[in-house]
Amino acid sequence: MLSRKSSSGSAAPAVLLAIVLLLLVGSTLYFHIAKTWWFPPAITPVGHQIDQQFFLTFVITGIVFVLAQIALAWLVFRYRDHGQKANFVRGNHALEVIWTTITLVVFVALGVMAARAWGEVHFGGPQPGALQVEVTGVQFQWNFRYAGPDGKFGRINPKGIDASVGNPLGLDSNDPASKDDIVVPDLYLPVNTPIELMLRSQDVIHSFFVRELRVKQDCVPGIIIPVHFEIEKTGDYEVTCNQLCGLGHYHMHAMLHVMSDADFQQWEKKQEAQNAQ
Repeated sequence: MLSRKSSSGSAAPAVLLAIVLLLLVGSTLYFHIAKTWWFPPAITPVGHQIDQQFFLTFVITGIVFVLAQIALAWLVFRYRDHGQKANFVRGNHALEVIWTTITLVVFVALGVMAARAWGEVHFGGPQPGALQVEVTGVQFQWNFRYAGPDGKFGRINPKGIDASVGNPLGLDSNDPASKDDIVVPDLYLPVNTPIELMLRSQDVIHSFFVRELRVKQDCVPGIIIPVHFEIEKTGDYEVTCNQLCGLGHYHMHAMLHVMSDADFQQWEKKQEAQNAQ
């Protein structure tokens, strides 16, 4: 046991620290409830599920955070220095086991609940007839490939990759299916249509991320990783790389243009006409 004797003490430091803790908790609650810095609205059904799961997690952990900080502020004030002896306490192993077990159960339950939304994007499989688009990351840009009028993606020959001659993906000119493939630097998609993206990388690990889609998926060299979704709202949204992929990482972004079905068909016809020239 440790002890010390003091003839006097001051409540000021304890009171000040307790007030600071309460102010920090109050400001944190205000900025989150007011949504001063918040996510942009989701534009997919799965995105809404992810937002609901986030809100549930936020409420549960937020309650624990607030109660813990209030308890800390009270303990700081309650056991402030006013000249009393200080006692050494070893703690309570039973309480530690109880709150650790509760924490484990809550976080495992939240993880299991969140697995459904995540699994729908990665493992559920797209709806029949989904529009397929190949997404390729390369230092430091995105390339998006559409199958064209024949509905088939052409063969790729890595030896033919040469962006300077307009072939950034290495499309094999000897494969008839590759002649009508459309390759563009921005992603164009129709609204209310099942979409399947096939993610690839030519060099290092990149990460395809669109905030409004609530989709973030690494692009790994040598692997094609599919993700699928359906967009509910037209508009323009930024596509970024969320993996530090080199010195030019900051520059690696593109735009997602979500269009009406009629506008998308018109855009496709324009691209097909340019390919035919």
